[in-house]
Amino acid sequence: MQVFDKIISDRGSRYAVSGAGVTDATQIKQVLTDLRRNKRFAKATHHSWAAVLDDGPLKEDDGESGAGALILQMLERAELHGHVVIVTRWYGGKHLGGDRFRHVIDAVRHYLRETGHKDG
Repeated sequence: MQVFDKIISDRGSRYAVSGAGVTDATQIKQVLTDLRRNKRFAKATHHSWAAVLDDGPLKEDDGESGAGALILQMLERAELHGHVVIVTRWYGGKHLGGDRFRHVIDAVRHYLRETGHKDG
């Protein structure tokens, strides 16, 4: 698993992005469990994620409405299959409105760029 922490900060909210190669939902669950073993990540407000698998796409907003679909769309555009990408947010006490979508996009772009994948 690759983790890029503290990549975005806005009005108290902080973002990280992580990812790993996976082949099924069981492996996605294990990656999320491994991520949450880190005390800092265990305290996060949201772990939104998506993956394009052989069986089809999977996504989860984890309370951050629309984030999973946005991540999934970017992974499909980047043609990144067999890989889960997780955008983690620590809520800072102020609503970000539409800016939260921009931050999810920026986080996924950061991950794709840093891991050498085509930008979604």
